[in-house]
Amino acid sequence: MTLTIAVAGKGGVGKTSFCALLVRWLIANKKTPILAVDADPNSNLSEALGVEETSWTISDVVSQTKEIDGIPPHMSQDEFISYKLSASLTETEHFDLIAMGGPQGPGCYCFPNNVLKKHIMKLTKNYRSVVMDNEAGMEHISRGTTTEHVDALYVLSDTSRRSVRSAARVYALTRDLRVPVKKIFFVLTRAKEGDAEALHDEMERLGLRVDGMVPEDETITAYELAGRPLYELPDDAPSVASTIKILDETLGGEDDALLA
Repeated sequence: MTLTIAVAGKGGVGKTSFCALLVRWLIANKKTPILAVDADPNSNLSEALGVEETSWTISDVVSQTKEIDGIPPHMSQDEFISYKLSASLTETEHFDLIAMGGPQGPGCYCFPNNVLKKHIMKLTKNYRSVVMDNEAGMEHISRGTTTEHVDALYVLSDTSRRSVRSAARVYALTRDLRVPVKKIFFVLTRAKEGDAEALHDEMERLGLRVDGMVPEDETITAYELAGRPLYELPDDAPSVASTIKILDETLGGEDDALLA
């Protein structure tokens, strides 16, 4: 059975960094092959993972499927979608990457999305693990386009009250999702000592409990300035050590059935 993990939160809270380190953790724990899904139009998961993605996105496939003359005459719709999905994959030894892309103009995409859904479902079943870097709205999950279920959802927030409130809205959204979410974890990022205590009243009011904290890390800033992939951060970097601890505790426990 495929292990499906999603990461959500408002922009700038470190979702993509967390996803890159999550892929690294899954590889270290031999939960491969992995499909990494970049479902945030503003994300740069390929750069964080140190790979150059293909020029095709799922949005491109949807757009061409919508246009009858976008499908070559010698190919059926199913053959065309399967071919384009394969062409959209960036393949590496341990993980593959696919980007959802953003909306491309007005019009209803319901029909091509429904057609595409079964192909993506078939694709994800070829992987031991799927990691989804989502935008805050989790649109692709709520549509059920990318997955039938979510085993673990990590909701990230920095220590601003606006971000914490945004995280609470994601929690509320999970109650209305078509896709069931088995477990949900709340992670504070860019945190300093005392931040959780300072936010205690706000989080209690919103019904949030901190499951882990990732500290502010100058190593990430240095890597981003140098254009180096965050996937290659050193093991002793504060962000790496804290993320590994969070994943060990939430995904790697002996009593946790998620990785069984």
